[in-house]
Amino acid sequence: MGKDRNPKDVKAEEWRSVMNDLEYNVTRQADTERPFTGKYDKLFDEGQYNCYCCGAKLFKSDAKYYSGCGWPAFSKSIDNDLNIIRKKDTSLGMERIEVRCKQCNAHLGHVFDDGPKETGERYCINSCSLNFVRKQ
Repeated sequence: MGKDRNPKDVKAEEWRSVMNDLEYNVTRQADTERPFTGKYDKLFDEGQYNCYCCGAKLFKSDAKYYSGCGWPAFSKSIDNDLNIIRKKDTSLGMERIEVRCKQCNAHLGHVFDDGPKETGERYCINSCSLNFVRKQ
């Protein structure tokens, strides 16, 4: 996409050309991957989770926990939503809070208020919206 280019300016055709159908449908069309199928659901290695589309820093591994919901779950984002925007989502006949990447507007997942005591929040994130960078 080019390092000097604003990811929000990338057109749909360009995103589609560099992603498979699942990645495109989830990140650009706000679809959801099937539960328990994502590559990061049960990964607990030390590192950081970045936006798959633009590389923005989103979550650290120390905030990840197993919630049993079928998607990677985090109790908090990096620097209090530094690279995340929250948006009201009324699709599917219910009200939820969608989370998107602030840098490229990629759909990440949703945040719920049933998380661990520390924050009370559970970021329920699609694996294909993330890129894991293992700590060296």
